[in-house]
Amino acid sequence: MKRILISLLLFLPVFSAQAGKIVTDSLSSKILDAEVKFNVYLPNSFNDSEKTYPVVYLLHGLYGCYEDWQEKGRMKEVADELIASGEAADMIIVMPNAGGKDVHKVPNGYFNTPGWNYEDFFFQELLPYVEAKYRCVGDKAHRAVMGLSMGGGGSTVYCQRHPDLFSSCYAMSAWLDQKVEDKAPEDPSDRFYYTVHSVRNHSALDFVDNADKETLSKLDSVRWFFDCGDDDGLVTLSFQLHMKMKAARVNSELRVRNGVHNWEYWHLALREALPFASRNFGK
Repeated sequence: MKRILISLLLFLPVFSAQAGKIVTDSLSSKILDAEVKFNVYLPNSFNDSEKTYPVVYLLHGLYGCYEDWQEKGRMKEVADELIASGEAADMIIVMPNAGGKDVHKVPNGYFNTPGWNYEDFFFQELLPYVEAKYRCVGDKAHRAVMGLSMGGGGSTVYCQRHPDLFSSCYAMSAWLDQKVEDKAPEDPSDRFYYTVHSVRNHSALDFVDNADKETLSKLDSVRWFFDCGDDDGLVTLSFQLHMKMKAARVNSELRVRNGVHNWEYWHLALREALPFASRNFGK
């Protein structure tokens, strides 16, 4: 027992010395007419060198915010362990804000809706600001996007619409489509009305069905991974999109593991997602 304790004590200083940190930043957005907060994970080496880094955009889900991945998903712990073990590369991880808990009063989502042109904000303001300030490499080969639920759908559609900007996409329990009419409020003054309709209007499944050969070729330049629990109500969507992409000869991976739509599942999924992004950096 004493030997085990000594071994652990010897390991802990090495691990803590390799630990990164999370900083909270904000951007005054002209597009959204708002101050938008976001968290950024910086690897341990960030302050000790002038090198540039690959970047991962890690998106939260509905009812969530930019703090969720750290507070509920313990992403710093996961990133520290994976980088220390060599399973993941040193990287910048950006966790932007795209909504709030009161989905009926606060705009939510990663697409443009009336009064909430979030996709324009993401690509025209957030991405260039972050990548200049935090010394990101700033090209397709060193940029990835991933997320859970609403963020998983946002990640997927961002890669579909901007395949020249991302090397990989890891979609967890992704909200990829919305065909059920009764899920949307009838009152347009309810902000959730626009969130639901934006998912319907940006269907990741319809995108593949309507894509021409040139578009499908561009999609195949992205590495795709869909990860969803077997008891998750959204699992059928991941399966359908994977099969559509396979039929269109666009390579993708699908994992259906034991689990539901919760943070236990997404915490474990992140341990797969960061190494996946790392393996595809530089390609």
